[in-house]
Amino acid sequence: MRRPSIVASLVAGVLCVSAPAYAQADLSGIWQPRFHEDQPERLPGPELGDYLGLPITEGARKWAESWDPSRLTVPEHQCQVHISPYIYRGPMNVRIWEEKDPRTQEIVAIKQYISTYEQTRTIWMDGRPHPSPNTPHTWMGFSTGRWEGDMLTVTTTHIKQGWVRRNGLPQSDRTTMTERFIRTGNVMTHVTVVRDPVYLTEPLVKSQNFVLSLRELPQQNWLWVCLPVVEVADRPSEAQDVPAYFPGENPFLAETRKRRGLPEEALRGGAETMYPEFQQKLRGRR
Repeated sequence: MRRPSIVASLVAGVLCVSAPAYAQADLSGIWQPRFHEDQPERLPGPELGDYLGLPITEGARKWAESWDPSRLTVPEHQCQVHISPYIYRGPMNVRIWEEKDPRTQEIVAIKQYISTYEQTRTIWMDGRPHPSPNTPHTWMGFSTGRWEGDMLTVTTTHIKQGWVRRNGLPQSDRTTMTERFIRTGNVMTHVTVVRDPVYLTEPLVKSQNFVLSLRELPQQNWLWVCLPVVEVADRPSEAQDVPAYFPGENPFLAETRKRRGLPEEALRGGAETMYPEFQQKLRGRR
């Protein structure tokens, strides 16, 4: 009479032990972004001199104020890759698949192919440590992942210098990034938390959504052929300088302030501008 209850207990125990494996979500497939969040920044691009809502340091602000967009016409910068904390923000397709140990079928790595700049990213799932700080940095960095229920949490280090925002705000090569990939049906939410001890005073949190494509995309949708060319025909061939402005000489920083009617204090950014209390502070000065 006791045998059925013993069997039931054993089955329940096995199910409890194996529950974490069943909780893991399958992120495999082709994912395409949706731009309902931060659309002006992610597609047409941010305006010059607009750093509102970003916890930047004074050094980051000075760098951005000296930035000249024509820097991107220099051949060395025309094909500069967007780093992993930024690349998911623009037009792209991302294909995700799992690489498994052929003997145990355990996931060794989750791979991502990102169409923008044709980047292949590896997220190691086998528990390996991050390398020495002196290891060379790359555009995508070095990533390790773990499952927290059905949410994939990724930690990335060894990222090359890049951009916080496409109007000159820099991100240093000492940046670390924590990501969460969360699948809900055919929607994948991607949340990033970026920490930069050089150019940010607080963690910077961003998010974006992707929708699963139910059909294979044409081959050309995965290609990003970038070949540097001469974009400024009258630039002296002997010119070696990178276009930039000296402090206080950038003539375009005031355009956004005048067009939007916002105070300079707000557009200069900083952690204070991230919080609703900042609006009350501005009202008190009117």
